[in-house]
Amino acid sequence: MTILGWILIIALFGVGMAGAVFPVLPGALAIYLAFFVYGWFFGFGAFGAWFWIIQTLIVVVLFVADYIVGAWGTKKFGGSRLSVILSTIGVIIGPFAIPAFGLIIGPFIGALVGELISGSSLSKSAKVGWGSLVGLFSSMVVKVILQIAMIVVFFIWIGRY
Repeated sequence: MTILGWILIIALFGVGMAGAVFPVLPGALAIYLAFFVYGWFFGFGAFGAWFWIIQTLIVVVLFVADYIVGAWGTKKFGGSRLSVILSTIGVIIGPFAIPAFGLIIGPFIGALVGELISGSSLSKSAKVGWGSLVGLFSSMVVKVILQIAMIVVFFIWIGRY
């Protein structure tokens, strides 16, 4: 059972880290679930209130930062509210519509179309599309850093037990 427990925990960590890049995967929630799997297999004794407070705060910051950083790129390059919304939809739909490149093309097209609908020129719309990609990649970096922090805190915590 020990091996099965660690296989599940590591698999959830892997899914979580992949979720930082592929928004269709659960990301931080998979990592958070890994902590429960550890508890179910090995006991919750290693965790205290501070562990759960720290991890929950990281997850909350992660979710808030994910939206803010992603929208920031579009807004920073002059995007409208519609561009932010369509760029976000593009992030979600893009990987399904165009499997190999949809994660990049989806938000770009979403922001571009949002700006064109809002009456902007093609030049400005393309600039906003580029901004959506800057926001997307910045968001990925933030997610990877915070999710690695979650995993590191977990190993430090259980190592103390």
